[in-house]
Amino acid sequence: MKELFDIIEFETLDGFKCNLWHYKKSGDSKGPVLLVHGAGVRANIFNAPTEKNIIQALAEDGYDVWLENWRASIDLEPNEWNLDVVAENDHPAAVKKIVELTGKKEIKAIIHCQGSTSFMISYVKGLLPEVKTIISNAVSLHPVVPKFSVFKINFLVPIVSMMFDYLNPQWGLEAPDFKSKMLRKLVKATHPEDDTLVGKFVSFTYGSGFPALWLLENLNEETKNWIQQEFANVPLTFFKQIQKCIKKGVLIPYNNKNGQNYAPEDFNPKARIVLFGGIKNLCFLPDSQQHTFEYLERVDPGVHQLYLLENYSHLDVFFGKKAHIDVFPLMIAELNKP
Repeated sequence: MKELFDIIEFETLDGFKCNLWHYKKSGDSKGPVLLVHGAGVRANIFNAPTEKNIIQALAEDGYDVWLENWRASIDLEPNEWNLDVVAENDHPAAVKKIVELTGKKEIKAIIHCQGSTSFMISYVKGLLPEVKTIISNAVSLHPVVPKFSVFKINFLVPIVSMMFDYLNPQWGLEAPDFKSKMLRKLVKATHPEDDTLVGKFVSFTYGSGFPALWLLENLNEETKNWIQQEFANVPLTFFKQIQKCIKKGVLIPYNNKNGQNYAPEDFNPKARIVLFGGIKNLCFLPDSQQHTFEYLERVDPGVHQLYLLENYSHLDVFFGKKAHIDVFPLMIAELNKP
């Protein structure tokens, strides 16, 4: 499917090599929109084999569509990133590259999961002045997870960290060594849902559900199988930071020595922020986006918007078989507002 994209390399502000995918069939009337993926996946996560994916829907509506492969992408060299490093180096460089290539002074963005948290940190720190509309899915400034996920991240992740630097759902297809084979058996024994073994590994890694990141009834069979190639290495260093953020109920720096957080009460956003969350999300609960919306209403009332989607979870917001009917029109209508 990469033949549908021009691949443009860019260097982050600290020298890491990332890339942008530019959709060749993009529209040209409404300016650039940037799609930002989550952890342990890649830009292609938006390119689902559904009747109409988000890339196609945006292009049909006249948008110039760009996808960012930031350093968490499974297409890039594995590395032990954290949200602060990404926020300070990756997203500002990607946005500046798009501005440079298009000649447009303003862009819009659709951001997901840890692409969303890191992008929002960039924005709060004033590093993305060119971005005028942000659509965030699943989580932004206030991560809230199920109780079992709190247990996993507090007690199981430290144990797993003694044996692994990364977790890789690809082990559901092929486990390379004894310890990953043992973990594969554990996942198989504890996840009874009618999903692929990679899908079960994804749920084991990222949430508390069976499955955690999508509702199986929202996926067509082709998408369910396609997912198996779309998840790979995620560093356990990331979980250490998100553990601290979950405990505080708000995003905080990786090395937080002065009580700082990324939702200051004197924040004055210049962009319009639209929050989406699946009510059945068992990775980040919908309370995550609800709390951020309440915060935005305090600091900048009457400007921003919240959508909680009744029959959606986490990633099926983008690759659900009916997302082009239920979700994308809402996102595009918000992008089209002044």
